[in-house]
Amino acid sequence: MTESDVMDAKALEALEKKYDTSLNTRDTGPALSAFLYWASIIFAGYHLWTAGFGTPVDYVHMGVHLAGLFLFIFAGFPLLKYASALEYHPVKIVKPCNVPLYDWFWMILAIAASLYLWVSWRGVSFGGLEIPEQMLRQGNPVALDVFFGTVLVLASLEIARRTIGYILPLIILVFIVFALFGPYMPAQILQHPGVDWRQFVNNMYFPFEGIFGITLWVVSTVVFHFVLFGVVAQRMGLGQFFVDNAMIAAGRYTGGPAKVSVVSSAFFGTISGSSIANTVSTGSLTIPNMKRMGYPGHFAGGVEAAASAGGQITPPIMGAASFLMAEYLEVPYTTIVIAALVPALMHYIGVMSIVHFTAKRLNLPTYTKEELPHFVEVWRRGWYTIIPLIALLVVLFSGYSPNMAAFIGISLCIVVGFATFSRPATLLLPFALLGFIFWKASPYSGEGFSPTMAGVLGALTILGMMHKGNRQSIKELLDSFHVGVQYALAVGAASAAVGIVVGVINTTGVGFRLGFMVTSGAADMADSIYPLLSWIPGEAFSQPSIQQFLSLVMIAIACILMGAGLPTTALYIMLVAVAQPALANLGVPALATHMFVLYYGVISEITPPVCASAYAAAGIANANPFRTGVSAFTLGIGKLMVPMVFVYAPTILIVLPEYFTLTSFLQVSLTCAFGVFVIATAVSGYYRQPLNGIWRLMMAVGGLLLVAPSTSSDLLAIVLIAPVAFLQYRPSEVT
Repeated sequence: MTESDVMDAKALEALEKKYDTSLNTRDTGPALSAFLYWASIIFAGYHLWTAGFGTPVDYVHMGVHLAGLFLFIFAGFPLLKYASALEYHPVKIVKPCNVPLYDWFWMILAIAASLYLWVSWRGVSFGGLEIPEQMLRQGNPVALDVFFGTVLVLASLEIARRTIGYILPLIILVFIVFALFGPYMPAQILQHPGVDWRQFVNNMYFPFEGIFGITLWVVSTVVFHFVLFGVVAQRMGLGQFFVDNAMIAAGRYTGGPAKVSVVSSAFFGTISGSSIANTVSTGSLTIPNMKRMGYPGHFAGGVEAAASAGGQITPPIMGAASFLMAEYLEVPYTTIVIAALVPALMHYIGVMSIVHFTAKRLNLPTYTKEELPHFVEVWRRGWYTIIPLIALLVVLFSGYSPNMAAFIGISLCIVVGFATFSRPATLLLPFALLGFIFWKASPYSGEGFSPTMAGVLGALTILGMMHKGNRQSIKELLDSFHVGVQYALAVGAASAAVGIVVGVINTTGVGFRLGFMVTSGAADMADSIYPLLSWIPGEAFSQPSIQQFLSLVMIAIACILMGAGLPTTALYIMLVAVAQPALANLGVPALATHMFVLYYGVISEITPPVCASAYAAAGIANANPFRTGVSAFTLGIGKLMVPMVFVYAPTILIVLPEYFTLTSFLQVSLTCAFGVFVIATAVSGYYRQPLNGIWRLMMAVGGLLLVAPSTSSDLLAIVLIAPVAFLQYRPSEVT
């Protein structure tokens, strides 16, 4: 491969900034840039410290987190994004450090609003100012509460708009209008008494709902830490280690370069909270390789985008949505991980199968033995990079809190990537971590590590400082923290803004009203359709079944549309608040409803016209962005169908004992996997020989029937697939 085939680091960084708006900030000049850089290091350090040594009370911690978001976003993101606004044009009086005065004004006011609850919680008596303690103001806010609450609502909407665009703020504004003008809603089912602005601000501002609710709490105590871990681990070398192992595992098979893309993106998805970062990091190598081996550019980009978006549903991190899901459902984190395993596997079966059959149809070469890295050499060179991930998973699956797992993971990233005997001062870091580990195992720390856990983590720490690999400089380490904070800004801004939606739903009950509207609309449609299908035998074509299916389709479409352009955690929070009540009305188990909205929300990342991951991949592949998006959507066909399976057959989620039996699980999961495989042949137009015309259609329909969790549909699928398979195994070509 020539150097021109691979984009350099600056080009990749520019591409990522282009499609990940959270990284596209203005030039603030040397003085303010230096201040913001060190402020981001302190911000990351504060979160790391609180993860290990204890988080302050909720309104203090969330206030500090919000204050940091307001500082970085109002300073770094212009009111309107265009080329000139991002360039350095300081005017000392009206634009100090290239930041307009109105942004300085909003920044200071918003920071004051985020910290006001901390200052006034116990009451304030200063001069003529008398503010009672918060418990006495709950439901009866004073004028200063209303003022700062109004500032916080407006500022939260604005930072969401600046980081992720207009879609989310516009949706939230609709909910605000609904809350304030309830009696005037056009549809009777949506009418409610409404709330005045004073009461609205009370509900949005005071914990434990609204902006200072569970959403911001989980993001500031868990999600931020895992975003930071993903960036630090990737820059420490874990991302390259994943790619090398993917080459070893998949490179020698048919469609090797594309399968390497799928496997490496799945690996990378275990630590990354961003599908765009996943696409750029692994795609910078895999996409040029695919093109060099003969894959069309749009298909190469689509493979990478589909695989990278799959990382957001891949345990254990799942784009950090897994922690939110565990919090919402009040179940152990391990329950979410186990439930997500089989559905994620179905997605990768679909992508890998389409890649395989497309490579067969195009007769594309694979890697030669000489082009593949050697297993022993890869592990000799990079084994140590996986130590932090092992430690994180050990702590996480042993029942300790997610933020403690992140603390250990990030700390070991620092030890592994930075500490070395050649720089004796850096050895303070592993010794400090060892001291922390064994202090947590002592009786003085309260609930801490067991002796076994302390021994395992201590051994991993010592192992991490003994390797002979390259170490980072202090500048590289600090840069990792700075970039980690940048990645977390959009998630934090979205979580604060989405808290308003959660607050409106809790205040007005609109979620259940929307759920009723969906089911009643589906009932009307089912009444029209049923007479056309009533002649077909089977429960699946009864009026209630048609109504349920139409309800699911409408909710799925709404999830894809509402999730467009949002980070994984933000889209999950939004969709759980809005769409989950509609699914609950259908009698779907709570875990299945949450997984359903997450899956269809993530599908928006590869659904044209808003599919930033596919557009980033198209930039690397130098291919048509829309066509790349279509390819990515087609490759993700398994992810499109699987959510319907765990709604109709929750046994596939494993962890629901009222639905799970080994027999039902095996039947549903195996037929689903086989169905996804069969659909892949139809999408690719190839199995053992080319598939054309009616034969391709029969495989597509047969695959869909296999995915549907029903014995009768499985038997009908066999009837459709068998003749096609018979002809495929004959020497002559199917036409």
